[in-house]
Amino acid sequence: MLAEYVIINLMEMAKKSESPESQKSSGVLARALARALNKSILYLRMIKFSHSVFALPFAFTGAMLAASGIPSFRQIFWIIVAMVGARSGAMGLNRIIDRNIDALNPRTAGREIPSGKIKVKDAWAFTLISFAILLTAAYNLNELCFKLSPLAVGVLILYSFTKRFTWASHLILGIAISAAPLGAWIAVRGTFDFDILPLALAVVFWLAGFDVLYALQDVEFDKKHGLCSIPERFGIRKALLLSKAFHLVTWVLLAATGIIFNLNIAYWFGMALIAGLLIYEHSLVKPNDLSKLNMAFFNMNGYISIAVFLFTLIALLL
Repeated sequence: MLAEYVIINLMEMAKKSESPESQKSSGVLARALARALNKSILYLRMIKFSHSVFALPFAFTGAMLAASGIPSFRQIFWIIVAMVGARSGAMGLNRIIDRNIDALNPRTAGREIPSGKIKVKDAWAFTLISFAILLTAAYNLNELCFKLSPLAVGVLILYSFTKRFTWASHLILGIAISAAPLGAWIAVRGTFDFDILPLALAVVFWLAGFDVLYALQDVEFDKKHGLCSIPERFGIRKALLLSKAFHLVTWVLLAATGIIFNLNIAYWFGMALIAGLLIYEHSLVKPNDLSKLNMAFFNMNGYISIAVFLFTLIALLL
């Protein structure tokens, strides 16, 4: 990563500092900057910042549909701030709540909190600040956004506990992430309208579909520790079928969105591409071969969310 390269160079500057006061001061500054950058990278890793590619394009899509084009700069700015606050707070809270479970799982034991790289009290501070940023952004968008923001936070909090009592946790996560297009629509329009629901529901089933795939990694661990998921409840083969069914529903709901908003041929080219990406995603994961799971989970779904955004943008601008 670029940031890690910068840290290494800053540390080298610090090591080369000699006795003269000017060099000593620069060495102290370099070490301080290196520590700050290193800490920032730890927090970005804790919240899986790279996974922002999943929700943010759908937020922009919802905003564009609400504006029938490009929203104002002010609206875009506060939507981005709200998304950063919501996602950072949700991921921080999830990592705090799951820290003991993560410590037991070899796949997640190296995460920042169970490994001791980030202290729990620091994670709490980060999480509370993030939610405060969300509330501030909602206040600056409009009255309805601000009134609904505690509900959004409540759903995000609920999800972190659902794997302890229901295999439908994937759908709850989908509902939480569906706030991206729904919230962005309200941010631009200032009203709740049924027209945006198919897109929001598409996000629910899209997210649930690939979260089921993600959960395939932990089937045995979940069984051993009493955690709930679709793969744990129904087995790998049936979980794959349900994931495919969820993604079929996703495509149908995205198609309904195109019809409701009377989007032109550009959108339907995008729908053809998305169908191909979904089919390819599921071809990568087989009951007896999960070796390409990460590619199916991250790469394909990143492409899908960006494709929805780009082809919606093109359709609205043409």
